[in-house]
Amino acid sequence: MSNSFGQIFRISTWGESHGGGVGVVIDGCPPQIPLSEEEIQIDLDRRRPGQSEIVTPRKENDSCEILSGVFEGKTLGTPIAILVRNKDQRPSSYNEMKDKYRPSHADYTYDAKYGTRAWHGGGRASARETIGRVAAAVVAKKVLAQLYPGIEILSWVQSVKDIEAQVDGQTVTSAMIESNIVRTGDPEAVGPMVDLIKQMRSEGNSVGGVVECVVRNAPAGLGNPVFGKLEATLAQAMMSLPATKGFEIGSGFGGTQLTGAEHNDPFYMEGDVVRTTTNRSGGVQGGISNGENISFRVAFKPTATIMTEQQTVGSDHKDTELKGRGRHDPCVLPRAVPIVEAMTALTLCDHALLHAAQCGSVNHP
Repeated sequence: MSNSFGQIFRISTWGESHGGGVGVVIDGCPPQIPLSEEEIQIDLDRRRPGQSEIVTPRKENDSCEILSGVFEGKTLGTPIAILVRNKDQRPSSYNEMKDKYRPSHADYTYDAKYGTRAWHGGGRASARETIGRVAAAVVAKKVLAQLYPGIEILSWVQSVKDIEAQVDGQTVTSAMIESNIVRTGDPEAVGPMVDLIKQMRSEGNSVGGVVECVVRNAPAGLGNPVFGKLEATLAQAMMSLPATKGFEIGSGFGGTQLTGAEHNDPFYMEGDVVRTTTNRSGGVQGGISNGENISFRVAFKPTATIMTEQQTVGSDHKDTELKGRGRHDPCVLPRAVPIVEAMTALTLCDHALLHAAQCGSVNHP
């Protein structure tokens, strides 16, 4: 149900922020894909807390354990279970939240739906749930690499509040993005972004922004008409992430300011390959990838937990006040970058296997 994603390459995440651990079960992975814990750990380290001065100081190594589905370094084709144990829980930091709803958190809505909630750290609503997604995406990327050699998924912080990065999605590299703690591809924007995030933390406040993603060397033919559109699945994937509030692909909302003559992407032939002179479609037309770069943006709100008094209500439905406690990111964007990449890989991997199942080939046209 709501804890699973994908049709053929299907993942189910489990665990709470302050429980014994979190993880994922991957079903539908093809056999004989080389896989190790060390490979998974690389991306988990990009997502983990405590990695820099501008993220939450919670100290978690996020060490992964492969429990099933892998034998002698290769996948078996059977379910793959991956576990990451929680080590640095501080449930006492959340005692006041047991009876008070944190503004803009899931506390009230979980109570309204289930009549109960794991109030230590937010339970399933915590971003720690995304560990399973990132771990599963390492497997998805390896499947994609076998099906489409050269495919590349890159995300970066495009903006923090009103500070905009200038990044060329055609040329930006992983090394450029990972060279700074903000994870933006524009060296000139790093200083101002870091300063703003530090300022927000010192004031007990938070800030949001936009993560942009590009898929280079994407094949044509991924996605399905009507309800299975590639951009619709990507939107679902991105909007399932904690703190997301917006998704746009290609020209997005800006495209509404253009005429059809300005917005259309004219076709031309490059050898025997169909190309477009512009890419305002963001690499997807009619719900199906057209072989150009897939390009989209995801909006992340300011972190809901802030260290100042706010008006709220308690579980007794009486007005009260609450000040944030615990360890939290003043800006989720630097750690959101690998998570956006992960959900992109999971989406594309599932669509690639669906395409192969229906059309018998992954190389159209």
